[in-house]
Parts: sequence; structure tokens; C-alpha cells
Amino acid sequence: MTSLTRTPRARKYRSGSYKSKRGLQYFLYALPFVAFVFAFAYVPLFGWIYAFFNYKPALSMGQMDFVGMDNFVKLYRDREVVAQVLTNTLAISFISLLFTPLPVIMAVLLNEIGSGKFRRIVQTTTTLPNFISWIVVFSLSYALFSTNGGLVYELLGKLGVPIPMIGVLGSNEWAWMFQVLLGIWKSLGWGMIIYIAGIAGIDSELYEASRIDGANRFQSILHITLPGLAPTFFVLLLLQISNLLNNGFEQFFVFYNSLVSEKLNVLDYYVYSSAFRAYDYSYSTVLGMLKTFVSVLLLFGANLVSKKLRGESLV
Repeated sequence: MTSLTRTPRARKYRSGSYKSKRGLQYFLYALPFVAFVFAFAYVPLFGWIYAFFNYKPALSMGQMDFVGMDNFVKLYRDREVVAQVLTNTLAISFISLLFTPLPVIMAVLLNEIGSGKFRRIVQTTTTLPNFISWIVVFSLSYALFSTNGGLVYELLGKLGVPIPMIGVLGSNEWAWMFQVLLGIWKSLGWGMIIYIAGIAGIDSELYEASRIDGANRFQSILHITLPGLAPTFFVLLLLQISNLLNNGFEQFFVFYNSLVSEKLNVLDYYVYSSAFRAYDYSYSTVLGMLKTFVSVLLLFGANLVSKKLRGESLV
């Protein structure tokens, strides 16, 4: 009598074949994204070779003058300017790091709101600025904070408050903080989406068990929600630390002016100025290399600290 039961060997073979097919399927899903990352993150690294040549756009590689380490010597010679640029970049980034818990707090508070309609309205209004270009943000800021007809200073004038000659758009004292606040306003809603998704992934049975044990809302947030969001928070924090030198270009390009040039000359803007205003493409390549190396060191440094303190690492 022939047995209809599959042998363990046949089941094992079928299971291995199924896993192989699923693995190939997942690989094909990921392949376009891998190709995108390779094309835009790794292929441009071949351009670092221009740091050792006097790059001219109209010439081929064989026609360019080989200058060796001259551009790196220039980086050392301009170390005072580069130090000021790095100070601006890191200062703005570190101030932004202080506000890292804000999206977590807002996501938790939004999750506690009982009205679903009100929750959707708040989420939409806070996320919308993320999709507004920095040119529009500058136009809104100028309409609000310009000392020449800006809405805020006009209202202050009507209330009898003296209007300063130079407003926040041209104030060196407020330049860093003003840009940080604009960045928070623009990205807060997007950060909230990530943490709201993290809250949705927490097992609801934990909340039910806490209610049975007599825990109130604050205790549930403190002992269930926040620990559940901690892994997501630390991963995003590590990524933000690795991007300390990446303030973004568009924001500082539109807000840059002669009054705040000393404070808003960040690394991305300095690279742009070197390449497209001074037409020194080779030197801007060296600056880009500096940014990459420092960012990698920051990432692995933050990863090491996380491994020592939390026992978990990102890379």
C-alpha cells in the first residue's frame, strides 16, 4: 500500500525550494532601489579623481593638468574659513538635535486624541509644510518678518512696540535659531508620521493588560508607548548624527544675505560657492570628500556609543 504522506525529506526539499523562490522574489523587488542607490551614491565617488586635477569642464581627463595634493594644501591654507563654515554647520545641527524628541512627544499626544477627524486635521496641517519648497517658505517668512511691511512688525508697530532696523531675517544673533525653527516647522509632521506608525505597531494587548492592572494613560505612555518607540528613536537619532554636516543647501541658499553671511555660510553652501561662483570645481570636490569622511566618522562614533550604552548597534 502506497503511503500518501510526504516523507520528511520531500517536505524539506519543498520548503527549501519555496524559500528560494521567495528570496528571489524579494531580491527582484529590492533590485531597482539597490540600482538607484548604487547609481546616485557610489558611482559619483569616481568623481573624486578630479580633486587631483585642475578640472576644466571643456577638457577631457588627458588634457587636464595634474596638480596632486595642491587642492588639499589649499584646504589647509583656508582652514580659518573652513573652520568657520564647520562651526556654522555643526552649531545649527546640534541645536536641531536638541529638538529631536519633539516629533515623539507630538506623535504621542496626537495618538491620545479621541476624535479621529481632529487627529487627521492636525496630521495633515503639520505634514503639509514638508512638501512646500524653501522658496515659498522664504516668501512667507519675508511677508511675516520683513521690517519693511512685514505682518509681524506691522502689528508690533500698531501696538506701540518699536520696530528694529534689522529684523530676524538679517540678524546675526537670531540667524541660527531662526533657521532651526523653520526646519522644525517644516519637518515636524513628517517625523510624526514615522512615530505614529511605530505606535500602531505596538501590541494592543499590552495596553489592555495595563488597563486591567489599573494603569492610567500617563503610566501606559511611560511604560509601554515610549519603550516601544525607543528603537525607532535611536535609529533616527543615529542617522541624524551621521548627517550633522548635511544641513541642506536650498534653505541657506534662499535665506543667505550679506547681513547673515557669517552665520549661514554652511558647508553645503560653501561647496556650491566654490564650484559655481569661484569656478573651482576641484576644490569643491575636496570639500565634498571632507564632508563624506567626517560624516562616516560621526556615524561610526555614534554607533559605538549606542553599542556601549544600549547594547545595540545600527551598523
